[in-house]
Amino acid sequence: MAAGWFETTRAGEDVILRAGGSWTLPASRSLDSALRQLSVAGARQVLFDLAEVEAVDTAGAWLIKRTRLDLAAAGIDAVVRGAKQRQQALLERIDQVGALPPLAPHPSFSLIDLVAGVGEGTFHALGQARDLLNFFGAVLIAIARVALRPRRIRFTSFVNNIQLHGLNAMPIVGVLLFLVGIVVAYQGVGQLSRFGAQIYTVDLVGISVLREMGVLISSIVIAGRSGSAFTAQIGTMQVNEEIDAIRTMGLDPLEVLVLPRILALMVALPLLTFFANIMAILGGAFMATLTIDVTFAQFLSLLNQAVTLTHFWVGMVKAPVFALIIAMVGCFEGMRVRGSAESVGRLTTQAVVEALFLVIVVDAFFSILFSFLGI
Repeated sequence: MAAGWFETTRAGEDVILRAGGSWTLPASRSLDSALRQLSVAGARQVLFDLAEVEAVDTAGAWLIKRTRLDLAAAGIDAVVRGAKQRQQALLERIDQVGALPPLAPHPSFSLIDLVAGVGEGTFHALGQARDLLNFFGAVLIAIARVALRPRRIRFTSFVNNIQLHGLNAMPIVGVLLFLVGIVVAYQGVGQLSRFGAQIYTVDLVGISVLREMGVLISSIVIAGRSGSAFTAQIGTMQVNEEIDAIRTMGLDPLEVLVLPRILALMVALPLLTFFANIMAILGGAFMATLTIDVTFAQFLSLLNQAVTLTHFWVGMVKAPVFALIIAMVGCFEGMRVRGSAESVGRLTTQAVVEALFLVIVVDAFFSILFSFLGI
C-alpha cells in the first residue's frame, strides 16, 4: 500500500487537493509537514478529492480535519468529496469531536494556594469531626433505646460478629504479637547488655507489652481488618439500597447494623488484647531463653516481680475504648457511601486512616492522663 500523498491544482478561484495512498499513522509526520506548508492564497474554496485514498485512520482523518479548520479560520471553504463509505463515516466522527482542548497551564507554587489548601483541609476536617460526633450521639441514643428494651438486641448478629472479628482474628494477632515480643526482647538485650543489665529485658517486655504494645498493635490490626470490613459491608448495602429497604420495613439501621458490630467489637477486642499480651510475652520469653541464658520458669518469676496488676489494667482499660472508636468510624463511613463502588473503596480507605489516627490520639491522651495520675 502506497504511502499517503497529495497534490494541488488550481481551477479559477478554487484549489483542488487530490489525495491518494494510505493516510495512516506511519505517513502522518510527512503529511503533517506538507499540509502545514500548503499555499492557497487567493482561493475561494478548497476541494479535498479523496477518490484515490486507499486507507484512512484516525491520524489521517484528524490531519484533514485540522487543515479544514485552518482554512476556515482564513475564510476559505473546504469541501470533501470522493471518500469511500467507511472513510466518510470516520471523517464525520472526527468532525463531531471538535477542536482539541487547550493545554492546562503548568501549575506554579503560590503562597495563596497553599494557605487556601490548608484552610480547605481544616474546614473539611472540622466538618468530618462534627458529623462523626453527631453519629456518636445517634449511637448513644440507640444504645439507650435498646437498653430499655433488651429484646431489641440482635443477639444472633452480635455473636456472629464476635466470631468474625474476634475468634477469626486470633491467628493473625497471635502470630504478629509473638513476633513483636521477640523483636522487643532482642532489641532490649542488645541495648541493655552494654550496661550489664540484660536481665531487665524481662521488665521491658512485660511492662511495654501490657501497657502499650499489646492493645495498640491489636487495635491497629483490627482497624485494618474489621474497621474496613464494617465500611465495605454497610457501604455495599447502601449502594444496593438495602438500607433504604430496612427503613421501609420500619426498622432502624443503627439497631440492625451498627449496634451489633460496635458491641461485638467492644467485647472481642479486650479478649484479643489479653490473648495478644500472652503471645507477646511468650515471644519475649522465647528470645530471652536464647540470649540471656534464663529458663522459662526464671523468666516467669522475674516477670512476676516486674509487673503488677496495674500494668495489666492500664492496657486492658484502653481496649473497649479503642474498639468503640474503630467500630464507630467503620460504620459511620459505611453509612456515608453514596452511589457507586468507587465511593465504597474510597471511604473504606478513609475509615481505616481515621480509625488509626483516632486510636493513636486517644492512646496519647491515655498516656498523658495516666502520667498525670501517677499510674
